[in-house]
Amino acid sequence: MSEHVFPTVTQFASADLVEAIVYRGHDPAEDAGWRESGAPDLATYARWCGHICGMACLRMALLSRDGQAPSLFDLLDGARKYGAYTEEGRDIRGLIYAPFAEYVRSEHGLTAEVHGRLQTDELVGLLDAGRIVMASVHKEIRRPDRAAPGQGGHLVLVTGHAAGTLSFRNPSGHTAETRDARLPVALFAGFYGQRGVSITW
Repeated sequence: MSEHVFPTVTQFASADLVEAIVYRGHDPAEDAGWRESGAPDLATYARWCGHICGMACLRMALLSRDGQAPSLFDLLDGARKYGAYTEEGRDIRGLIYAPFAEYVRSEHGLTAEVHGRLQTDELVGLLDAGRIVMASVHKEIRRPDRAAPGQGGHLVLVTGHAAGTLSFRNPSGHTAETRDARLPVALFAGFYGQRGVSITW
């Protein structure tokens, strides 16, 4: 289990707009705080902000380790240079784990291991070994009172476990409680895609 203190970073520039963006169709291009993301312009922010949950997880890890970190879009630029995201026309594909792991090892001095198959008990074992895990979950993990509509597709940073629960930071959490979240392992498993990237430093 990690003893580090982790800040909360959202993939959207303004945390108070997350609920409106993800559930009420609010245009992220109307987020007045977009410059805080480090995006070069508003159009770039609006296009990419829905795809950078992994960069938010990475930023949280770096902030925990160093007390400072590059902006979300500086991290995105670095990850793209390693091929962790690809584009086909207007379609964005990523986060692609293997080049992402190479990026964080080479550029940020983190030890990163890709897990193409990671059972929940194995995830807990990684936490016990002092790692944190960027875990693939369904984005609707932020509403765990509802049945999971699927598994995987969105990344959260799992930071610890205790008494049968997992603690994690969710970059698209729409409330303070869902951004700094804790769920029973069995409930988490319903949303969990059983893959991810573990990180140590």
